Amino acid sequence: MNTRIEIDHRVRHPEKAARADNPGAAKPAWIRVKAPGHPVYHETRALMRELNLVTVCEEAACPNIGECWSQRHATMMIMGEICTRACAFCNVSTGVPNALDADEPARVGAAVAALGLRHVVITSVDRDDLADGGAAHFAAVIRAIRAQAPATTIEILTPDFLRKPGALELVVAARPDVFNHNLETVPRLYPGIRPGARYYQSLRLLDRVKMLDASIFTKSGMMVGLGEARAEIGQVMDDLRVADVDFLTLGQYLQPSVKHAAVARYVPPEEFGDYAVMARAKGFLQVSASPLTRSSYHADEDFAALRATRAGQGAA
Repeated sequence: MNTRIEIDHRVRHPEKAARADNPGAAKPAWIRVKAPGHPVYHETRALMRELNLVTVCEEAACPNIGECWSQRHATMMIMGEICTRACAFCNVSTGVPNALDADEPARVGAAVAALGLRHVVITSVDRDDLADGGAAHFAAVIRAIRAQAPATTIEILTPDFLRKPGALELVVAARPDVFNHNLETVPRLYPGIRPGARYYQSLRLLDRVKMLDASIFTKSGMMVGLGEARAEIGQVMDDLRVADVDFLTLGQYLQPSVKHAAVARYVPPEEFGDYAVMARAKGFLQVSASPLTRSSYHADEDFAALRATRAGQGAA
């Protein structure tokens, strides 16, 4: 059974309403997951509701929500649930966002403490309407988690802060353990898949993090199955390594609705294995590549492995 959430796309994605439908092909067996039902899943969901928090797990209709929430792992999405951009792959609502909630950082810190997380992932919608793109809010959330759950390591998945001078510096100064920003796809596909972003801006962002604080791990992710070529994936890997990115994730693109970009192909698991070998050969410290891999999937285990790999290199 698929975990796909039924949405009224005329409300959620008004900018896509006039597009022609892109009927999706049937999912292969390796991409199917069970519907969530574990008691701890419902406990995690109840906590998110009690603290009035948004999660990307729900907003992006992540296929791993049942598994992750059953282990008390939830990726919190700050600054609201309405994005100022309209990427062709994304299920998050598009429109005019509400004002920032000044109490949100404290509630996120409380949720992390209540869940007893070893590692937490914090992401956000794009907030092009804000002068700093939400950078100060990210920093406030990091500080709140440090105050309420000091043993928890913090991973952030940020927007690109396009045309927001000084924004990145604000976030880096708060010293997250992992700074993640996804390239999402190959540069040739950006105009159709990620039209509001710029490939080289995203690369510069990741490179700049290392220049500002080399101790912070950097991470980026890509979707496959959108029509990219193998050589293009290899080139993106090379670009990320030039930017000294430590960790790469690769997962299958899944079409949220008929109004979103169509799946060009379902990449078989063995091909993901080939990409993982390629990425490790190029020098990434950590690679996660499988059909169901997402940026925050098994993030706590991956961070532990990432830290151990760096420590091992230092000892060598």
